[in-house]
Amino acid sequence: MNRSHNANANANQAAQNSAGIQTLLDAEREAQKIVQKAREYRTKRVKDARSEAQKEIEDYRKQKDEEFQKFEKEHSSGNKAAEEQAEKDTQKELDSIKEIGNKQGGKVVDDLVKAVMEVHPQVPDKRVEV
Repeated sequence: MNRSHNANANANQAAQNSAGIQTLLDAEREAQKIVQKAREYRTKRVKDARSEAQKEIEDYRKQKDEEFQKFEKEHSSGNKAAEEQAEKDTQKELDSIKEIGNKQGGKVVDDLVKAVMEVHPQVPDKRVEV
């Protein structure tokens, strides 16, 4: 009976060892699942953070672009007004010159023809020695 008791005890201990090993294996599988979930969560958080950062960058870029467009519009409109005024002033001066040319153009041509056709030679007062 002692042998059978020893055999039972050994079988019992083997069953306990087997159950203990199985418990450890189950715990290891559960730990692997937890680690895998943590990795997936971390990966998801990194992707979410990247997406959020990209969105913030796009929003910031859009905001700065709008500010630049507004600034450019405000300052270029001042330049445009100055350019228009300069164009008006230039056109006014050109019209004035054309008007004077139309009024006195004939006299100027006559004076030029007269100066070319009527020669009045004169001897210079000072002599230059060479």
